[in-house]
Amino acid sequence: MRKIFLFTCFSFLFFSACTNVDEHVYDKYSEKDFYGSAEGANVALAGVYAKIGGNWGGVGYAGADNGWYDLNTMSTDEQVIPHRNTGDWQLDFARLHLHQWLPTDLIVTNTWNWLYSSIFSANLAVAQLENANADPAKIAEARVLRAFFYYLLMDDYGNVPFYTENTITVDKLPQVSRAEIYQFVVNELTNNVDKLSTNKGGEYYGRFNRWAGYALLAKVYLNAEVYTGTAKWNECLAACEKLTEGGFSLHPGAANASSPLGYQYYELFGDKLPDDETILAIYVQANVVSRNIFTIRSLNGPNALALFGFNGWNGTIVPKSYYEKFSDADIRKKQFLVGAQPGGVTYTPEVTSLDNPGADRNAGVRNMKFYPVTPMDGGGASNDFPIYRYADILLMQAECYVRLGNASQAKSLVDAVRVRAGLNALTANPTLTDIYNERVLELNWEGHHRQDMIRFGTFLQPNDFRGASEEHRKLFPIPTDALNTNPALKQNPGY
Repeated sequence: MRKIFLFTCFSFLFFSACTNVDEHVYDKYSEKDFYGSAEGANVALAGVYAKIGGNWGGVGYAGADNGWYDLNTMSTDEQVIPHRNTGDWQLDFARLHLHQWLPTDLIVTNTWNWLYSSIFSANLAVAQLENANADPAKIAEARVLRAFFYYLLMDDYGNVPFYTENTITVDKLPQVSRAEIYQFVVNELTNNVDKLSTNKGGEYYGRFNRWAGYALLAKVYLNAEVYTGTAKWNECLAACEKLTEGGFSLHPGAANASSPLGYQYYELFGDKLPDDETILAIYVQANVVSRNIFTIRSLNGPNALALFGFNGWNGTIVPKSYYEKFSDADIRKKQFLVGAQPGGVTYTPEVTSLDNPGADRNAGVRNMKFYPVTPMDGGGASNDFPIYRYADILLMQAECYVRLGNASQAKSLVDAVRVRAGLNALTANPTLTDIYNERVLELNWEGHHRQDMIRFGTFLQPNDFRGASEEHRKLFPIPTDALNTNPALKQNPGY
């Protein structure tokens, strides 16, 4: 997909340079012939995949700021960017953590706009490929991509506008229920996942192959009770079991002196992510394709300068109560920075204010899970981002077994994740609390925690900076701009 993406970019540059309309055209592809070819089908898909990588302006799943990742992580207890008492940082991030977001907030609007732009691109790709009678696997891939975006949309916003053809204007889009979007996503996935390629890595690194498709289907089923009121634990288990046919395993977590954080485990968050555990990744090459800002956004300026040669942004912190969930024996605790650091910076875990007057300059635990890899600069690094990986699947299976009353089947799955992290196996069969806590430790900063908190009933509970939240905060509001554009839309309750 890297080659396809670059080919597409160069193609646009070429065509934009052709200003002499008197030139003779000796040959050309028809649209049907082009998109019916293997190369043309990949170009159609590349236009959709390009939407996933994080970039400026709130675009993308993860990698840059003010978009989907921030909306779904800073509204949880795992991270936040406080307004600083030096005047730095907008208040949107603090409002997310305090559960005070508004329908007019930039991040709420950016996420909505990105998802609908992505759905438009996916609709276009589906139409191009179907009209050209392209390879059924490529058509299936475009449909699965569209289902992915609709899944994210209904997860965040509930009842949303729905369309599958780009022939209707925005002001006429019909709003349908969350349950209907859920059923559409399930139908699209169950009808198309088995048509996807079984290849791993190579040209399918960063693409939906069959295993990534089943990971997505498992995620949808895992949260089905939230979306529809009806649990689908058996269906989630079945999707996870199909995925295991892909031959995945946990990546080693052993000590490794060549790793900047000391363990092989952190290869899961580096440059080219290992395909033993990684199921679906975002390919990143800073300043070319996407970016990964998460470490540089967290570290203070002099600290990042001493480590990497450029200033950090002094933004994201990890709340003290979240940091304290990690035991000293846990290799996953190595990702955090607290106390004296290179560059003459000392991070203190206590943060007394998020918004007024804001946090002290060096207040807050910092995170280096995505230890920057080259090429990198003050605008971000080239760490790839894991959307789905096998440790998550093991914990999903364990949760389903416990919820179905078969906790003994879950123990070995949870223990495998714990032992890889340097912890002891559980002394008894896992409870739902055990599984929730393990997901907190294993998957932090990877974009899954808001779903987990809502599913386990912890999202509305008080945290370090606020009291209990109201029920309507389980959904984000439909942005004011969208309501103004389409007056028929109905706002979510409570906003």
